[in-house]
Amino acid sequence: MAGGLSLAGLIGAASFAVTVMATPTPSDDSSETVMGAATPSAALLPMTETPRPDSPLAANWDRASLGVDSEAQSELLNRPYSIEIEIAPGDTLMSVLQDAGIDRPVAYRAIEALSEVFDPRGLRPKQTMEVDIMPPLPNGVSRLAELRFHPDGLRDVIVSPEGEGFTATESVRSLTDHVVRTDGQIDSSLYVAARDAGVPVRVLGSLINIFSFDVDFQREVQPGDRFSLMFSEKRTDDGETVDFGSILVAEMTVGGTLKRFYQFQDDDGRIDYYDAKGQSVRRALLRTPVEGARISSGFGKRKHPILGYTKMHKGLDFAAPSGTPIYAAGDGVVEAAGWNGGYGRYIRIRHNGTYSTAYAHLSRIDSRVKPGARVDQRQIIGYVGTSGRSTGPHLHYEVHVNGRQTNPLGVKLPTGKTLAGAELARFERVRAEIEQQYAAIEPRTQVAQIVD
Repeated sequence: MAGGLSLAGLIGAASFAVTVMATPTPSDDSSETVMGAATPSAALLPMTETPRPDSPLAANWDRASLGVDSEAQSELLNRPYSIEIEIAPGDTLMSVLQDAGIDRPVAYRAIEALSEVFDPRGLRPKQTMEVDIMPPLPNGVSRLAELRFHPDGLRDVIVSPEGEGFTATESVRSLTDHVVRTDGQIDSSLYVAARDAGVPVRVLGSLINIFSFDVDFQREVQPGDRFSLMFSEKRTDDGETVDFGSILVAEMTVGGTLKRFYQFQDDDGRIDYYDAKGQSVRRALLRTPVEGARISSGFGKRKHPILGYTKMHKGLDFAAPSGTPIYAAGDGVVEAAGWNGGYGRYIRIRHNGTYSTAYAHLSRIDSRVKPGARVDQRQIIGYVGTSGRSTGPHLHYEVHVNGRQTNPLGVKLPTGKTLAGAELARFERVRAEIEQQYAAIEPRTQVAQIVD
């Protein structure tokens, strides 16, 4: 609410591009138009020769040479002109309105009204707004006629005068879903290939999550591998893409093996991805609990880098920069979270009666991760570090099967749900429809981007 806004927190330096044009709608408030032969016209309107030195926008304003008491000047003084403001880093709404010549109390009332439909602290660099301003009075103070703002591609906000203050109205554009398909070949990395194919970052994240149970993106994906996606994008009535929906088909060819998964909502209402046989893509555990890492030490006997003698290494070491997020490999309950001797900061999660996983040498454990707490698969539980007996930042990762440490690379992980009976028959009908749609859509290589 506006009452909770701190004006001190809304003040900052502003820099923006400005264009000026007269609007055809005259002001209803003619009483504020002060004319007088002794009043220089430069104090009333931007002129063609010399900018007003007290206005930060003077150098950017168009100027018109008018007689001091002319009828033309009187008419123009009652017409607002428009400026377009692009928010720069460090800008606040208070700062840009004041730099536009709006008196601070007036700017405060406008911000107070806007906060009813949009939090002004949510302004982001590169966002733009249009401000209609009445030409300044002899005291140099401009009057705010209207503020138009599009906080995102979906909403339009207008702030306009009402009585002694302002009122804000919001309109929301209707959206329709459009299904699109995009294909790409990986030459250097999946991220670069997806970017070049126009895949939005958020959609790429969903693709990685779908395949994270079957594909080790750090080690298995090679140049020449391919991907294809069919997903929905949300468009306004004028065809502008403002958001993206879920993936309907996700396909990857890795090492010559094609994997394709289809979105399906089961009888319990859960949405998941299944292969052509109705087998869920999910596994009990992720193959890799940390992204962007390399295996620096495998499972088995090795010469310990600190102790100096041969010792059984009962896990995998993933080298990664300090602070890299670590994910829970699967749903489960935290059994241990804290300092554990040579392991340093340590977490152990029990996933079921058979499987547990352990994570060691963390720099920090997430505050939500405590013994007895439940965690979800891919939830951040801590961050890579070098605590305990360690020579550098890495994650030591263990998989325990029936209480015994087992090579994570050799564990055959149980699969998720397998559809059967009437549910499988319904899936097959849905899959046939999706396949038909997938084949009919021409792949494209550029998808409209939005800020994720």
